[in-house]
Amino acid sequence: MSTGIRSKAEKHAWGRRVLAELKEELDRLEAADSLHIPVEPGGWWHQYVCPRHHAELLFDPAERDAQSFLCPHGCRIEGEAYRGAWLVFKHQSLARAALQAAAVYAASREASYALLAKRIIAGYARQFPDYPVHPDAQPWMLKGRAFHQALTEAIWSTTLLRACLLLCDEGVAWTEAEREAIDGYLRLLETSMTEYRHILIHERRNAENNYTAWLNAALSCVYAVKGNRGGLLALIAGEGGWKHHLSIGVKPDQLEFEGSTYYHVFVLRAYLISAEMAERFGIDLYDAEGTAGQSMSGMFDVLAALADDRGVLPALHDGPVERLPYAREIAEIMEIGLGRYRQPGIVPILREAYRQMGDPDGARCQLEALLYGEGEDPGARRFGESAAAGTNAAGCTDSGETGLQRDSRLLPDSGFVLGRRASNALSFLADFGPHGGSHGHYDKLHLTLMHRETAFAPDFGMVPYGSELRKQWFAETASHNTVSLGGASQAAHTGSCLRFEETAAHTYVWLRSEGAYPGCRMDRHLLLTDRWLLDWFEVAAGEVASIEWWMHPVVPVEAEAVPAGVETRTEQPPDEDGFYRLAIDGEWQRLPVVKRYGAVAPIGSARELRLTYKVPGGGRIYHTALLRPGDEAYAVRTPGTSVDPSRPLTALLHRRQGRSARFVHVYSAGARTALKEMPSGAIQVESAGEIRICELTEQGLTVIGGERHE
Repeated sequence: MSTGIRSKAEKHAWGRRVLAELKEELDRLEAADSLHIPVEPGGWWHQYVCPRHHAELLFDPAERDAQSFLCPHGCRIEGEAYRGAWLVFKHQSLARAALQAAAVYAASREASYALLAKRIIAGYARQFPDYPVHPDAQPWMLKGRAFHQALTEAIWSTTLLRACLLLCDEGVAWTEAEREAIDGYLRLLETSMTEYRHILIHERRNAENNYTAWLNAALSCVYAVKGNRGGLLALIAGEGGWKHHLSIGVKPDQLEFEGSTYYHVFVLRAYLISAEMAERFGIDLYDAEGTAGQSMSGMFDVLAALADDRGVLPALHDGPVERLPYAREIAEIMEIGLGRYRQPGIVPILREAYRQMGDPDGARCQLEALLYGEGEDPGARRFGESAAAGTNAAGCTDSGETGLQRDSRLLPDSGFVLGRRASNALSFLADFGPHGGSHGHYDKLHLTLMHRETAFAPDFGMVPYGSELRKQWFAETASHNTVSLGGASQAAHTGSCLRFEETAAHTYVWLRSEGAYPGCRMDRHLLLTDRWLLDWFEVAAGEVASIEWWMHPVVPVEAEAVPAGVETRTEQPPDEDGFYRLAIDGEWQRLPVVKRYGAVAPIGSARELRLTYKVPGGGRIYHTALLRPGDEAYAVRTPGTSVDPSRPLTALLHRRQGRSARFVHVYSAGARTALKEMPSGAIQVESAGEIRICELTEQGLTVIGGERHE
């Protein structure tokens, strides 16, 4: 936790503003008489989701108690599972209020806020022994007392104990009764966290689990409060300890082993809390490395590489697209990372987190700013706003008006690849790596397509796990921008990257999957030039099948141009009754077909289907699909993003029945790009009078040309 909280409020305008906001919020909660500790333990927060709309239910920390729960669309939900989930949010909000009150006291020296923080901390310390080891936890969970999961308990306890430590740092005295209650709470917490570490590491042989990082963080806080340096040293060095977990829980390319951005942030936050506690004993973990060079600095660097130009982190595998508690976690770690490592790539992510937390300009706000922010507000002006390269408000080196220049990157261990070119508004992120275990999706060769102003065709991430759409849609192949066969999802498997190259003319990636379906081989070739992105997908199915190429844009089609010989109609969709069928968990799910681009006549050449999308900020994305004889294309109504699945989107399904298929698409942001299939099978790409010929060989895609035609 940052020191000098009072000096921030005295020295910086943002500090004074944030302090006033935090005081007002606490005063409002006190006036609402809402800061009372429930005697009931919390349940599982993932069940706090509307069963009809699949959106997370609303939570108001000013509510003292609640028995019915509001959906963003107006539904009122009741039931024990929802009540238990609400209690998770309530317990967490009270722990946050304790930390917030401690921070306000540190900044203002107003005794009432220290008393409030003490009241919550000591109240929980007294209540904790009365919570039972949770009888309603699901069988796979490590059970907590205050929550279904010991994991949730570990996270919650770090917030309470950081508040306790901050009060101690500020010289706040505790009564003997308060100290006795806190000591009892610490004994129980240390016993349970130690027991669960043993189960995970030694009985289940699952030390790499993200649980372990949080059990370590909770115990680190316990040892810091107790002043137990020996316990902390043993926790850092032992099997499953901080250094060992960094070596096995993070890949050598610096991404958390499950390939999930959300769980990467989750684990990095736990590491930083442990490092904060170690620092209290003069132990520096901030620059420590794992056995393959893994480091917290590297974990920040890979997040900066994955983020889009606005600072939005992609929702790879399980994890939300956007969620307030997640934005707060991002703001916390990015503030700490910025202060420690001063990496310029952190700044856009930090700003985006603050935008999601409520400040439209991305300026510092809420508790995370006062606790962890240092120096001038990085949101005070746009990164790279100065006329010449220099030092920005965060003390990082900027690159002038062009902002951050980020190159393409291959993450060979995690199985992701990014393609970027400075002069092209489009960029991409593709997934070919390991499945991701329980947090993985059936999404090999998925393509995330990004524009500088928006993630045009993103990975949708995951709804709360209590939603039935977790398995019925968001983890499944058809919800991703890749290929499925016969309406069925891919098998869990790992693909490969056969080529990755950057030249002066282009960035090229060749990805392969051979484990998605029996006897099926899929090859995706992505060619990014300064003007366009070519997506060439070859499928050898092995037997006759419905081969389905999916693309899920989050903005509607503004205009379309249908080639001669292709009919546009809404009847006769793939299964003849107005729906497209997906096979999920042995059952058929149906998606409405809203438009069909009829099959090209059996004899003739490939035709261009041209679509135009208007993106935020006024830009456009031009999409050209090559419809070959025998191909069909459909506009299919699907659930929306994982933020609100009830707001439907329209996907493009490009389909072919046969033993093999070739799907060729091109995207551009400046002007329309034309496609033409040559008699040889090569593809001609023409943009702004420049022609390139792309041909597949055994070595991958070969590009010829650059000839300009007036």
